[in-house]
Amino acid sequence: MYSALQISQILNANTVGSLDGPDIEWLSIDSRSVSSGHGGLFFAIKSEKNDGHRFIEELAAKGMRYFVVQQVPVFNGSAELTFFVVDDVIAELQCLAAFHRLQFNCPVIAITGSNGKTIVKEWLWQVLQPDFHLVRSPKSYNSQVGVPLSVWRMNDSHNLAIFEAGISKPGEMSRLERVIQPQIGIFTNIGAAHEKNFTSEQEKIREKFKLFEHCSTVIMPADDEKVVVEWMKTGYNANLIGWSFRKKGNLNIRQEGATLECQWKGTEFTVQAPFFDEASIENIITVMTAALHLGVPPKVLSKRIPHLTAVGMRLEMLEGINNSQLINDSYSADLSSLQIALDFLQQQQLHQRKILIISDILEAGMADADLYKQVAVLCTAKGIDEIHAIGPRIGAFKTVFNKPITTYASTDEFLLAFHPGMIEQSSVLIKGARVFSFERITKALQQRVHETVLEINLNAVAGNFAALKEAVPGSKVMAMVKAAAYGAGNLEIAKLLEYQRVDYLGVAYTSEGVELRKSGIKTPIMVMNPDPNHYEWLLKNRLEPEVFNINGLKAWQLAIDKWPKETDLGIHLKMDTGMHRLGFMEHEWPELLRFLEDHPQVKIKSVFSHLAAADEPGFDAFTHQQIETFRRACEWLKPVWQPDTIRHLANTSAALRFPEARFDMVRLGIGLYGVAPIPEWKGKLVLAGRLKTHISQIREVKVGDSVGYNRNHRVDAQNQRIATVPIGYADGLPRKLGNQRFSLWVNGKEAPIVGNVCMDMCMINVSGISCSEGDEVIVFGPEKPIDHLAHALETIPYEVLTGISSRVKRVFFQE
Repeated sequence: MYSALQISQILNANTVGSLDGPDIEWLSIDSRSVSSGHGGLFFAIKSEKNDGHRFIEELAAKGMRYFVVQQVPVFNGSAELTFFVVDDVIAELQCLAAFHRLQFNCPVIAITGSNGKTIVKEWLWQVLQPDFHLVRSPKSYNSQVGVPLSVWRMNDSHNLAIFEAGISKPGEMSRLERVIQPQIGIFTNIGAAHEKNFTSEQEKIREKFKLFEHCSTVIMPADDEKVVVEWMKTGYNANLIGWSFRKKGNLNIRQEGATLECQWKGTEFTVQAPFFDEASIENIITVMTAALHLGVPPKVLSKRIPHLTAVGMRLEMLEGINNSQLINDSYSADLSSLQIALDFLQQQQLHQRKILIISDILEAGMADADLYKQVAVLCTAKGIDEIHAIGPRIGAFKTVFNKPITTYASTDEFLLAFHPGMIEQSSVLIKGARVFSFERITKALQQRVHETVLEINLNAVAGNFAALKEAVPGSKVMAMVKAAAYGAGNLEIAKLLEYQRVDYLGVAYTSEGVELRKSGIKTPIMVMNPDPNHYEWLLKNRLEPEVFNINGLKAWQLAIDKWPKETDLGIHLKMDTGMHRLGFMEHEWPELLRFLEDHPQVKIKSVFSHLAAADEPGFDAFTHQQIETFRRACEWLKPVWQPDTIRHLANTSAALRFPEARFDMVRLGIGLYGVAPIPEWKGKLVLAGRLKTHISQIREVKVGDSVGYNRNHRVDAQNQRIATVPIGYADGLPRKLGNQRFSLWVNGKEAPIVGNVCMDMCMINVSGISCSEGDEVIVFGPEKPIDHLAHALETIPYEVLTGISSRVKRVFFQE
């Protein structure tokens, strides 16, 4: 906790406003996650993608008083606020965190490398928490802003800190080293991530090593010669502790499957690894080396390592029973991850009522009384309506919560008491420590559907949105969420994009817009194909129609004359510039202009059109012709133009290929979901969807036998292993893909579909593939591009995505 005067001195800032006020307890860089600003300090970060200064007035309305800024904004009430004016906001965030770090003398571990940083950190926490009061980076907070926010969590109760640090370009690691100031360094490995930003792999290694410049000890794989060679060149004074399969390290290992025979300082011991893929084994050995260095006895390690649990770093959104929404984050329970999960609940909640199911928070490093007071404050700030608390420790402090709370001694007791009415029409966050087995609660509350699922990575959608928005600087953005957001799920995607501050949402029909409004979406919504008979519904729900002919225009004028209280609502005029689908054609423009001049109560929100072939270079001349026609249309309508009228013409392809077509706003569609609309953008977007299922059964089919309907697949040369998977043409896997026209992805290999695709299932040839019943099968995803499926169907990814059946469960997750 720091006073405003201390903050001013630490930052060496030019301070505008009073320094006499409440102390500063917490930091924020994201206005969207702030419910109450009391005691907070906001860093207004300006980047190419966003500018935190735009949200200061909003935060001031929430009670926040202190801001670190590059320039002082002016608005009503700003005189009551305090501004610390600096040249570089991120640098000052790091400066404050570095000062905070200096207040504590406990050992600090810093982890870097290309892969495995978060897993090593979480497993090290699992192994060490019985012996230490730990603070660690929440989830994967390892960036230029994530690291200082992590370090800020240090307090007097901690006797060990573990932070991870990642970089994407030269010069970044030295800044993070000054924040973390570690004594112990851990280097996991070197890989291809961010390779393009470095001149060589050696340069990337050297940059990462800058994290260890002042360490007394550094742990790394002794077998990786290129890493060791670069380390020797640094000249740093740290004691190098290596692990090795070749008897070259301080910890030497011989591996037999999941059995690790280890030797450390003359002591031999054996460890059974709970996972035995290559990456997990290396991460486990790294954790063991660090734990041994910190004094954990080999016998203790042999008992703890087998109990390591998989690190689930993602928040998963599921459909619950009784029309409820579940957010599953049951891999751990601590204050920082609770706040992240509550922010996600606030971002994505589909129901007004919010419920928290939470366990005891173990090894928090503070007195239970203080801990659960903080949990209670978080629950109030994030608008939780009801709490179900499981465990003896949280139950002992139920009186500190000012929300209805029911306590249970154990997960079994909760499950015995549970009935579906408890969560009806609610958004439910499930947050528990591993020992409480909250996966049983998730299973009990989840809506039962068949095992084929479409996973939607919300991080990918947000990242694609940011990348595309960055490519069209200065333009507003309308995101198309019609057709259930291209099959992904319009409510969830709309919630995410509203959180990302999209300017407009676009839907096809009135019913889609009404559904979004009922779910709490406040962003302006354009309805592209409204029925004039339903204009009353648009007015009731503050939806804005596309109007493309005189009859629609007259119907809207009559509707708003009956609804004078909604006269600020406007229309989007569709002009036909050559696609000839919908819109006012050029010979209709005079009549359109006369009508608008005669009816000034009809507000024009935007004028727009649609390009027919913006993704086809062969039709670029036609595209330029459409752009010019649109310019003429806008000039024609100037007499009835309003100051805030928006012009928009470009879809994703046009926005990227024709800067002159961007005008005031662009419309983003398929690109948001990671499908590159033009070849130049392949690899720049991340496919957000993964359609996956599982193997139901595997059988040996002998030579001469057939598989499936009509005996279309015959086993001729040799016996085949045939797997049946529960996905068919009723789920969106077209019958056309059968008979070896397409393959599914099984454990890294292609497995051709054999025989006819059935309504609910299909059969694949898994001969020569190591697989078992229950193994995952990918139809499309990042590892198997959706373009391959579209090509096999002689169609486009749009049709593939929108063709996935509603009975296929959508599972949304955020890393």
